[in-house]
Amino acid sequence: MLERIGVSDVKDLFIDAPEGLFGKNFDLPDNKSEQEVISYLSNIAKKNQPANDSAFFLGAGCYRHFIPATVDHLVQRAEFLTSYTPYQPEISQGTLAVIFEYQSMICSLTGMDVSNASLYDGATSLVEAVLMAKRVNKKKKNIVVANELNSQYLDVLQTYLQEETIHKSCDTDDICAIIVQTPDYYGTPHNLTKYKEICDKKGALLIVVNTEIISFGLLPAPKEADIVVGEAQSLGVAMNFGGPHLGYFACKEKYVRQMPGRICGLTKDEEGKDGFVLTLNAREQHIRRQKATSNICSNQGLNMVAFTIHLALLGRNGLKRLAKLNHHLANILKETLANNEKIKVINKSFFNEFVIELPIKADLFLEKMLQKNIMAGVKVADNRVLIAVTEMNSQIDIENYNKAIDEIL
Repeated sequence: MLERIGVSDVKDLFIDAPEGLFGKNFDLPDNKSEQEVISYLSNIAKKNQPANDSAFFLGAGCYRHFIPATVDHLVQRAEFLTSYTPYQPEISQGTLAVIFEYQSMICSLTGMDVSNASLYDGATSLVEAVLMAKRVNKKKKNIVVANELNSQYLDVLQTYLQEETIHKSCDTDDICAIIVQTPDYYGTPHNLTKYKEICDKKGALLIVVNTEIISFGLLPAPKEADIVVGEAQSLGVAMNFGGPHLGYFACKEKYVRQMPGRICGLTKDEEGKDGFVLTLNAREQHIRRQKATSNICSNQGLNMVAFTIHLALLGRNGLKRLAKLNHHLANILKETLANNEKIKVINKSFFNEFVIELPIKADLFLEKMLQKNIMAGVKVADNRVLIAVTEMNSQIDIENYNKAIDEIL
C-alpha cells in the first residue's frame, strides 16, 4: 500500500503535522476525577474567544446565523438523532419523507430538476460535480474556474485533480466544465448568461457554486446551470468550529443517472398510498464498488434534517425577508466604510459580504480589531479583508466596527 501511494514509511503520512507533535508531553495532570477534569479543561477552553462573545464579521463559506430553538428540539428526537441509513423503507418512512422534502427545497432554491440527499460539505460537493461532468463529457478533460472560487474549495478540487490542469480562462480548448461561484469568494454576484453561452459553444457543462444558500432568497435561481452545488450550513447548522457542514447537489434531470449519492423518490404502495423509497442508488453499498459513481459521498442526515426544519419554519416569504435583512445590514456597514477616506470598498455589488482595502496590513488590522473585541473579517490579500454581515450583527456592532476603525487608522 505504501509503495502504491508513493511513500516509504508510515510516518511519511504525517509530515504535515507539526514537528515534535508525536510523543510530546503535553504537561497534563494525572489521576484526576471527572469533576476535576471538567473544571481543568473548562479553564483551558476559556482561552478561546467564541463568536457569541464578540462582534462577529467572519464569513467566507461558514456563516453565523440565528437558529430557532425549534430546530435543535426536533433534531434531538431519537427518530432523527439515532437513525441510520434508511435501507429498509418500510421502517424508515419518516426519515425518507424528510429527505424528500429536503430534495424538493433544494430544487426550488436552485431551479434544478433533481437533488440528491446531501453530501459532506460544499467543497466535496464541487468535487463530485466535476467528477460527474467528466463522466458526462468523457472525451473532454479541461476544467475552467472562471471567477474567484472559495480558496478552500479550490484546494480540495486541486487535490482530486492533481494530474489534470485547472484553467482560469475560458479561451482554452477541450473544456469539460466551467465552474462559476455566485456570489463569488469576494461576495460579488454574477450574471450566468455569458458563461452559459460559452458552455453551449464549447460543449461544456456549467457548474454553479454557492456558499451562502440564504442568498437564493434575494438572488435569482441559477437556472442556466447544468449542476448547482454548494454549502447549506447557513440554515439550521451552527458553525461548530468549522464543521460538520451540509453539502447540497442538484442538477438537470437528463444527468440524474450520473448523480452521486442517494435520491429519495415518492411512489405508491400496493394499497395506493404514498410511500418513500431510495431510488437510483449509485453508491458502493448498493452496487459493485467499481461501478459506483462515488465512493466518498454521504447523506449528512442530521444536518439535512436541521436544514429542512429551519427552512420549513421560514417558508418562502421568511427566507426572502431574511435575505433582505442580511443585505440591508451589509449595506449599512458598507456605506459608512465607503465614506471613510482611508478605506476603499472593492465591490460594486454584493449580497452580504464585501471586500475592503486598507492602508495597513490585513493581519495587523484584524489583530487590532480583535483587541477591541471585534472579529472584523477574513484576510483575502496582503491589505484586503472580506467582511460578512448577517442578521446576527446588531446596529451597535456596526457602529462599534466603524468607531474601532477610526481609532485604529
